[in-house]
Amino acid sequence: MGVTELRSAARRIFDAAVKAVDPAEAIRRHLVRHGGRLAIGREVVELSGGGRIVVVGLGKAGAPMAVAVEEILGDRITRGVVVTKYGHAQATRTIRIHEAAHPVPDDAGVAGAEAVLDHVRGLEGNDLVLVLISGGGSALTPAPVDGITLTEKQALTKALLACGADIREMNTLRKHISRIKGGQLARAAAPARVFTLILSDIVGDPLDAIASGPTVPDPTTYADALGILDKYHIRETIPTSIRRHLEAGASGRIPETPKPDDPLFERVKSVMVASNIQALEASKIEAQRLGFPAVILSSFIEGETREIARMHAALALEVRASGNPAPPPLCLITGGETTVTLKGAGKGGRNQEFALAAALDIAGVPEVVILSAGTDGTDGPTDAAGALVDGATVTRALGLGLTPRAALDGNDAYPFFERLGDLLITGPTRTNVMDVRLVLVGVPR
Repeated sequence: MGVTELRSAARRIFDAAVKAVDPAEAIRRHLVRHGGRLAIGREVVELSGGGRIVVVGLGKAGAPMAVAVEEILGDRITRGVVVTKYGHAQATRTIRIHEAAHPVPDDAGVAGAEAVLDHVRGLEGNDLVLVLISGGGSALTPAPVDGITLTEKQALTKALLACGADIREMNTLRKHISRIKGGQLARAAAPARVFTLILSDIVGDPLDAIASGPTVPDPTTYADALGILDKYHIRETIPTSIRRHLEAGASGRIPETPKPDDPLFERVKSVMVASNIQALEASKIEAQRLGFPAVILSSFIEGETREIARMHAALALEVRASGNPAPPPLCLITGGETTVTLKGAGKGGRNQEFALAAALDIAGVPEVVILSAGTDGTDGPTDAAGALVDGATVTRALGLGLTPRAALDGNDAYPFFERLGDLLITGPTRTNVMDVRLVLVGVPR
């Protein structure tokens, strides 16, 4: 199998991963109606009591999740609104789809967050709220506390993205300047019953971090938020209103977010409907179907993108040199989400940067293909999910007058791969379970 066939196989394996975490199918597996009863995960809810059913959602997978809920509950839905990313809407009947910006929030996101809060206010104990959560939900629904503007929240988001803060750190900050995150959506919906159906985009699937945990207890504190600012030396550079709010919270002058011992969570349940490991397992099955023995190494990969890329390239070199951890043909699979510390002003995303860094280390090595792509179909502020590279990528780039090292140093992978035709373009997949990375090593000719 040559490089062309390896590249084709990599794309098919990635497509199988995305298909396996289709949000609508995930909802159908975990939300089943039996006449007057509704099974939600392992819980059963009686629908015959006549209470209202309200559906709210936030995240990139919100539209297909809403479509599936409508198929299951039909006219039993009283009202609903789901906030998703621009270009991710689908046709619905009762549940309104509201689009907003990601990853930097905008005014449409503020309006969407207010609509979500309005939908759950004034409910009673026999009412049911279904909350549809998926990746991107935190940025899509900004509801800043009084005294903090959207512009100031945008500035904080940009500062955190630029300094390399991971998603858990970003969400710790977001929860402590928001009226919807960190369990506060559940507080707004009380005393209604709340069931949250979650499609995870966070390593390890921590409920409090996915979309900043709007319906689960928040174990983080204002002091934690300040510690993150100090870790990256940005406390004095973020907007003054945010710093003062966090400092007031840390000193006890502002109430904390709801904690695990809050009785409001006695009527709140969470169900995980899809996650990264499911995508990786589907990748493994497809790789084996295509004739590649496959090994899932981890779904917990985090860290600086280019360093993680060098590790993956080293694995490919080891397979080629010694046959470890298994001889070729072989497909190595990892998942998770890395971070990029921006040093240049270029255009790209973590998966494109990963691919470019890996290409430098496998330059000249035959029968090796590396793919890195986001399951949501968008990598950073680009229309690409990621990129594919092989041992000839650097040579081809030099032949076109491109400078791979300069592109990497400038965080400018998108135009580099665009010239090569090596961007992986899927369009919006309307799902989001972080990234899939594939290392395919073929048998030398």
